[in-house]
Amino acid sequence: MNFELYLLLIGVPLAFALWAQFRVSSAFKTWKEVPVATGLTGAETAARILADAGITDVRVEEINDMLGDHYDPSGKRLCLSTDVYHGNSVASAGIAAHECGHALQHRANYGPLTLRMQIVPATQFASQILPFVIMGGFFFNRTGLITLGIGCYAILMVFQLVTLPVEFDASNRAKAILQRMGIVQSGEEAGGVEDVLNAAALTYVAAFVAALGNLIYLIMARNHEER
Repeated sequence: MNFELYLLLIGVPLAFALWAQFRVSSAFKTWKEVPVATGLTGAETAARILADAGITDVRVEEINDMLGDHYDPSGKRLCLSTDVYHGNSVASAGIAAHECGHALQHRANYGPLTLRMQIVPATQFASQILPFVIMGGFFFNRTGLITLGIGCYAILMVFQLVTLPVEFDASNRAKAILQRMGIVQSGEEAGGVEDVLNAAALTYVAAFVAALGNLIYLIMARNHEER
């Protein structure tokens, strides 16, 4: 296996992931300084969107995890990081609305979200054993372990692939709801929400590309070892 192939399949996706993460941090840093005209915090934005949708069984909670905002479908919790929960910025509104988008998907039994929920246990198991499998396969030259690693990366790739429509749809729902409810104004505020959510979308694309690159590399490495 030559270095150029390794760089293409592993190095390039890694660089893309780092750039995507930088874009998210940069967009959030920029737009968390721009307040929405309504003055609503992220928590208030989420509460209004959920109430408007008639969703009464989802709790909005604060978590101490920078940009760790997420919707927990099993616990019916909408978790917002401190900056988003208390902030009344364009970034806070966009992120809170995006997580509400997942709650709306859950209520509507949105197909890709349902599928992602079903494969979470397999994905968690694959993620836990993967480092040991890969190290064992390469250090001890065991093609069987490399094959198991291929299976793990295949699961991760499927999970990341299913995640793409889930995240894109949640962002589209968020943009439409924020405009319809008048929580953000057209122009600068709407453009800021677009910037933040588009930047976040890049991280999911990067995760899929990384999983795919690792999968292809392992398949080629196993084939090389078997010759």
